[in-house]
Amino acid sequence: MLVNLKVNNEAKTFVCEPGEYLLDTLRKYNYLSVRRGCDNTSCGVCTVLFDGKPVPSCSLLTARAEGHEITTVEGIQDEAEKIGRHFGDEGADQCGFCNPSLALAVYAIKKELKNPSIDEVKAYLVGNLCRCTGYIAQERAIMKYLGDQS
Repeated sequence: MLVNLKVNNEAKTFVCEPGEYLLDTLRKYNYLSVRRGCDNTSCGVCTVLFDGKPVPSCSLLTARAEGHEITTVEGIQDEAEKIGRHFGDEGADQCGFCNPSLALAVYAIKKELKNPSIDEVKAYLVGNLCRCTGYIAQERAIMKYLGDQS
């Protein structure tokens, strides 16, 4: 079946199977920043922005995304680099497996919430797991990014 999406601000038509998940479709078409983690929406590693909101792509059928806008980390490259610099400055970067999905979620926070508290940030990111860190350095980096006006 054919599915029309807007991916990273570009109109795309994808061929997919009726029961295919967005994660698999995106990876098949070389959006490799979308990672496979748990396949049951528990880890957040497959997160993409669906009409600007973070969603786990491992549980969204590609056909259900027809006509919607999908953003992967490639679509927010400049912001992802800013987020990455803050992570590096705070020593929050370790293996990097969760970074693309976390960058998307943090970008969504900046777009959606005005001057969020650390507790609001933690609540927003509850579905993004990192198996390498204790989250403290990540939280510092995220708060600095959110306060960055550049």
